[in-house]
Amino acid sequence: MKISTLRRHFREGTRSMYRNGWMTFASISSITISLFILGLFLMLGINVNDMSKQLESQVEIKVYLQLKTPADVRADIQSKIQAMPEVKKVRFVSKEEGLAAMRETLNDPLKGYDGEDNPLPDSFSVEVKEPRTVQSVTERIQKLNDGRDTPPIEEVKYGKDTVDSLFKVTRVVRNIGIVFVVALVFTSMFLISNTIKLTILARNREIRIMKLVGATNGFIRWPFFIEGALIGFQGALIPAAILTYGYHLALEFFEPGMSTLMLKMSPFNETVYPIAILLMVIGLVIGIWGSTLSVRKFLKV
Repeated sequence: MKISTLRRHFREGTRSMYRNGWMTFASISSITISLFILGLFLMLGINVNDMSKQLESQVEIKVYLQLKTPADVRADIQSKIQAMPEVKKVRFVSKEEGLAAMRETLNDPLKGYDGEDNPLPDSFSVEVKEPRTVQSVTERIQKLNDGRDTPPIEEVKYGKDTVDSLFKVTRVVRNIGIVFVVALVFTSMFLISNTIKLTILARNREIRIMKLVGATNGFIRWPFFIEGALIGFQGALIPAAILTYGYHLALEFFEPGMSTLMLKMSPFNETVYPIAILLMVIGLVIGIWGSTLSVRKFLKV
């Protein structure tokens, strides 16, 4: 295709947008609203998924030792737990550290429990690589008592009911989010493409006349092809800009309060930019697709 011809197509496509102002406005508005809703739910879905992972990663196993467990036995237990392939980290918590943490949690000095009067046992805090292996790791830790005359491990806890409920909730939330986003994508594509088709249908007389005077299919199609791309691009640019600025404000507003819950929103660059690019691609594809399908019908004269 010659440069002059391509320039003509761009010029005609741009002029056509302004000549059909209200239909162009309707198409851009439809794309903007649909893609804004889609982008908003994608952002929510990404953050829900990330926060679910953060909550799951906070699941720890508490291993409580018997009082006055010898140091060599304690070290042996720790090394065997650390050697388990599912275990990420094992941290020893002395009874003095446990008492200090309890005082801080209860905001109570708890006088009279220092030194030999401290009733708390030494313990280990075990962090696993994959949260869903926590139950199997717990069972293997409990078996470390087997074959010992004096079992060194008194109790192993990981909050079974709470953890099971957490996993169920996060799984349901993720599944619902995926289904909703997929449904929203197809709904948006259907609404947007139909709106663009209306703009082409309103100009079917123009297309038929061009076809009857001898214009080729490609010559007729290209201006509409470019017009659809421009409509889709503009319709996607607006929600992308709004969501980018809105997410920046959301990070500033919510992040300080969420840090107290040991949670963080998804990073700006890893959330906004991929979604903005995705919206632009969807807008372009839908604009071109809607125009191409609609023009094809009137090229058969």
